Amino acid sequence: MTWPAIITPRLQRSKGKVLVSGKIARFVIAFVGLTTASAAQEVPTFKLGARVQGWFESVGRTAPDGSTAKDFIIRRGYVYVTGTFPEKISLFGHIAGDRIGQGGLDNPSLGLGTGVAVRDLWIAWEPTPAFRVQMGRMYIPFTRALGTESAFMLLGVDMPSSQGGTRGTSFYASKVGRDDGAVFWGTPLAGHLQYRFGVMHGVKGAADPSDSLRLVGRLALSFLDSETTWFNRGTYLGTKKVLAVAVAVDREGGLAPSGVKPFDSRSWTTDAFFDHPIGRGALTVEGSFTGVNGLTQPMPSAGLHPGDDAHIGYAQAGYLLPPATGKGRLQLYGRLERVDGAGDAGTTAPAVGANYFVRGHDMKVTLEYNQLEQKSTPTVRVLTFQAQVGF
Repeated sequence: MTWPAIITPRLQRSKGKVLVSGKIARFVIAFVGLTTASAAQEVPTFKLGARVQGWFESVGRTAPDGSTAKDFIIRRGYVYVTGTFPEKISLFGHIAGDRIGQGGLDNPSLGLGTGVAVRDLWIAWEPTPAFRVQMGRMYIPFTRALGTESAFMLLGVDMPSSQGGTRGTSFYASKVGRDDGAVFWGTPLAGHLQYRFGVMHGVKGAADPSDSLRLVGRLALSFLDSETTWFNRGTYLGTKKVLAVAVAVDREGGLAPSGVKPFDSRSWTTDAFFDHPIGRGALTVEGSFTGVNGLTQPMPSAGLHPGDDAHIGYAQAGYLLPPATGKGRLQLYGRLERVDGAGDAGTTAPAVGANYFVRGHDMKVTLEYNQLEQKSTPTVRVLTFQAQVGF
């Protein structure tokens, strides 16, 4: 046998060993990679961040002598944490202070005026985008402005006054816009449908002698781009095309505030939201109308009391101007709000303002002028300057 005849089979066998060894190596690498990825998925992850809104407010007729009050306050100071765990479990929490330093306000148990408190805190199971369950303290799934939009991503400097904005009070029972309970929600149909249904505390204490539960639900339909997150934006700054309409109901029975005949509180609302690029700018439009049969708490700015009926509506619009020289973008906006009740009760609240975005909603300044006009009292004029930072 010649040397080539002897060497060739050995080389072939050697190549076979190399091929087999290569297959084994690739298998080992793939196995280690899958094991590492699986182990990584089992490790909880956390993220910390903070958001702050600093305000200067000039509020007419609210100083001790009846003149204009001038306040420097921390409108919102939030530290947040998000966490993800195995089995599709997550958590979210806000430790917050609202209106810190506002004259005449002191409710540290809710983090108002002085002190800090838990603003949001829930644990969630999210097996699929179409079905999620959250338990804890969170937004009440009723209105868009105070039920879905982040307070740090609004079109205006604050929510409408009937939902706790500026110096107003919310028309429904809440713990600074939140309530304790469970919410079932999801975004089926590729995110174009969003439902939220909650069983929550509602009114508690002597005003709810039967200790009833609050039932609240919201259904929203998006015709263009979807909105799939818990916190929506009040303006998308030209990054999305959104047309969404929604309806919602809120009910709690057996209420009996002091001095009021027992009643059941029933409310409904409908709202619409439009946000779309126009040329190099962007247009945002939002509006809502709400009917309340039996208010659960007073609305002093509108002259309304627990048990009263009310009709509440607002419309607002803003335009993001095309980019100019420099780093920022300018957005102009206006809002008109109306609250009506029995007799002479009622308030009109027009507002105009401007946002200057240095780095989107993470760094912006806002200037807003608004009025609270009521038939039986002099007009209150409010000027607000806000500086906002988030990371």
